[in-house]
Amino acid sequence: MQSTRFRTARRAWLVCAALGAAAHAQAATTTQPPDQRADALLQRMSLQDKLRLALTANGTTAYGVAAPPKALNSAAYLAPDARLGIPAVIETNAGLGVARRYDTGATALPSGSALAASWSLDVARHSGTMIAREARALGFNLLLAGDVNLARDPRAGRNFEAAGEDPLLAGRIVGTMVAAVQDQHVLSTIKHFAVNDFETARMLASSQIAEDAMRESDLLAFEYAIEIGHPGAIMASYNRVNDTYTAENTHLLTDILKHDWHYPGFVMGDWGGTHSTARAALAGLDQESAGTAYDSRHFFGAPLARAVADGTVPAARVNDMAHRILRAMFDAGLFDHPVQRAPLDIQADRAIARDAEEKGIVLLRNENGVLPLRPGQRIAVIGGHADIGVLAGGGSSNVIPVGGNVAPDPGPKVWYGPKTYDPDAPLAWLRTLEAPRGSTVTFTPGTDIATAAQAAGTSDVAIVFVTQWSHEGMDSPNLTLPDDQDRLIEAVARANPRTIVVLENNVPPAMPWLNTVAGVVEAWYPGSGGGEAIARVLDGAVNPSGRLPLTFPVNEAQLPRPEIPGAGLDDAVAIQLKQDQNVFYDEGADVGYRWFERASLTPQFPFGFGLSYSEFRVSAPTAHGLRLGAHVANLSDRAGATVVQFYATPPGGVARLVGWQRVELAAHAQADVTATMDPRSVARFDVAHHAWQVPGGTYRYSVFQSTRDQAVSTTAPLSARRIAP
Repeated sequence: MQSTRFRTARRAWLVCAALGAAAHAQAATTTQPPDQRADALLQRMSLQDKLRLALTANGTTAYGVAAPPKALNSAAYLAPDARLGIPAVIETNAGLGVARRYDTGATALPSGSALAASWSLDVARHSGTMIAREARALGFNLLLAGDVNLARDPRAGRNFEAAGEDPLLAGRIVGTMVAAVQDQHVLSTIKHFAVNDFETARMLASSQIAEDAMRESDLLAFEYAIEIGHPGAIMASYNRVNDTYTAENTHLLTDILKHDWHYPGFVMGDWGGTHSTARAALAGLDQESAGTAYDSRHFFGAPLARAVADGTVPAARVNDMAHRILRAMFDAGLFDHPVQRAPLDIQADRAIARDAEEKGIVLLRNENGVLPLRPGQRIAVIGGHADIGVLAGGGSSNVIPVGGNVAPDPGPKVWYGPKTYDPDAPLAWLRTLEAPRGSTVTFTPGTDIATAAQAAGTSDVAIVFVTQWSHEGMDSPNLTLPDDQDRLIEAVARANPRTIVVLENNVPPAMPWLNTVAGVVEAWYPGSGGGEAIARVLDGAVNPSGRLPLTFPVNEAQLPRPEIPGAGLDDAVAIQLKQDQNVFYDEGADVGYRWFERASLTPQFPFGFGLSYSEFRVSAPTAHGLRLGAHVANLSDRAGATVVQFYATPPGGVARLVGWQRVELAAHAQADVTATMDPRSVARFDVAHHAWQVPGGTYRYSVFQSTRDQAVSTTAPLSARRIAP
């Protein structure tokens, strides 16, 4: 008989051996490709287990539906399955930071327009990493991020979430940001698929666009972003495309996304964007989002089970749904790297947001060197609530800042509110920076125009902060600044010609006062640390280097659609009033600057424009096949950064951005810059042959870094080629 001591030791050894074997098995499992891991788990799952993955619950109490336990007031929640070892999926809106955390707050990035204006993949990478780290610390493992919808119209209400008007710029910036998110073991979406370029009547409106034009513009931006970012999920948009809801659009979800692009992840519906069971499932929708609260009724869950039972939806389709969802979870690391709640690193994260804003601020006008500010000046700061903070955009992406919302008027009590100001006051930072330089900084609210003009007239320089609030669910009807701010600027400029206008906005404003002011600074929605970033650019501690990611028109008459029927109305109201629910994309693939060139229009400020406190010169453009090059020199005594932009004009076509490089140069330094052109950026999509066709012939290649007036060009042949989608 074995002794008690021996039996105890043997049991301990067996336990250790078992644990070691389990650990070894787990280690072996985690080295397998995510598709194999998903297939292995599917073999253990019942039909009901698979159906459960295809429907998430709303994570916060809404419309009378109670939030599930442990949902963390999230955008959506999928409960864990302990038997199968499937972790919970806890989702949050997070395009510009972890959104709407009223309990803890979070770090707000500047708007997506500012990130794109940096033309910096490093900024995109650092921003994605920061958001993902904060999401994990707050308990979330899926971000509803990655807005790559093109800014076809500067009045569109959600342009501030996305990355401008060009598919190459938007795709690369957003894709890089999404890749950085998923590197932190947080699953990310890319959204809103597709052609979701307006908010007016968005729940019903149909984007009417030809197949070739769609492929060469909106879909090309998605294609680039998906190739770079490898998102775990694609979010279908609310709108219809060519009369079919995107969540039921077989051509978009299956033919293009899953077949042509070989996308292995899953497609989720937007909140309230699922309208059917069989049609949606068969078209390629894999998951209904928060259907417990937002859709008119449940379409997946029990209805999907009934559709499988009666043969309307094949069981193989449900297997595919579940496989795609599990595969994305394995690929992003949700199984192997569970989130752990932790304190936010506020200072480090704020520094990332501030750096992004500093690189994204665009200096639009600087007459007689009014900027940077000089020592020993009397500086009048006027308007824009610059004494309390900086403005943010509204809607589901709205980040409640650490320290709370300091808006003097939070605005509407409906879902896209509140109007939010991040507590980072430009006034305080200007005083901090200027006091050691002997300057005095005063503040006038700007609500009384006569008082503001008087303050400007007794100062050496006047800085007028103007704000324009946009939000999800509504487009602006025009380009006019609200709240009589044009008249404020005009009065201040009459009193002091050394007037600088700082814009915090989504919609590029018409500028009837442009030639009467000395300086214009585009600050977008500045985010956490944005007040300091603006002050550092004005003060000269930072040399501005941003370049516009979208064209600034002179007025609405220059746009493909001078009017947006129903603009200025909430999307639901626009539908009730039966506003025009078809948007005709007559400009086709020629979005933004390409439209302006095609129509021979001169904008207020062109795409890619931006000034610096340094002087740069580009020269010696070269083109050899797809390889482009140029030389850039800093001619000034000050270090700075510029963005060398490469454009190609195909035979008989308009110029297209085909590459760029952001370059940091010391004083009087120079560098050779190269870019490799993706042939799709100049190709036409041949619908009849289902392929990209690069036209052969002589191309004009132009290079510039600030204005088209400074461009240098060359010509070179390019061979025709055909590219499979």
